[in-house]
Amino acid sequence: MELEKSIKKCMGYRNPVIAEIKVHSPKYGDLLRGRDPFYILKAYEKAGAAGISYITEKNHFKGDFRLFKLICEESNLPVLRKDFIRDKEEIEKTAEAGASAVLLIARDLKEQTPELADFALSHGLDPLIEVHSKEELRYALESRGLVGINNRDIRKLEKDDGNVSVTKELAPLIPENRIIVSESGIYTLDDLRVALKYADAVLIGTAFMKAENPEEIVKKFVYGVVKFA
Repeated sequence: MELEKSIKKCMGYRNPVIAEIKVHSPKYGDLLRGRDPFYILKAYEKAGAAGISYITEKNHFKGDFRLFKLICEESNLPVLRKDFIRDKEEIEKTAEAGASAVLLIARDLKEQTPELADFALSHGLDPLIEVHSKEELRYALESRGLVGINNRDIRKLEKDDGNVSVTKELAPLIPENRIIVSESGIYTLDDLRVALKYADAVLIGTAFMKAENPEEIVKKFVYGVVKFA
């Protein structure tokens, strides 16, 4: 399972950062701003990211599955598909595109979460099981895979700011043998410092996409806060 391996490989000498290519935000609008998404991809790779994330959802985030497939083909890093995945067909489609991981949102899937996580694993994908509350956490703990703590409320489509206090609250409830990814609401190195105190890795999109120099800012997050020192 390539994403989990990549995170573990980074741990100990640099911060495991999953960098997201997010073309549009419901809150901030166009984040690509005319730039080539493959320029962003290469900047993330050069900066030492542990993995790449891409949102394929069309209506709110203007994702493009064809672009996602090209990113999977082009990148030398594990690629995560983020979307509102609800069935096995979408997991199969994700695997066929060459992805390494798939997001499963516990709030949507509920009791179906463990089954879809196992199905993803059987197709060579790391399931990143996303939670935002204690109530949702039980579905993740009943499932195999990485646990993602979304610092924002997905029901608000990222129009809330979110902060790492959600990671601070939920991470201690997760067994130490599970890889924890703190997602969203991470904008500064101080945010990163708090997130990595409780989680093993972070997933950041908006802060990187808003930057004029994506390679430079990702390097700061990868090497700027030395959890491993």
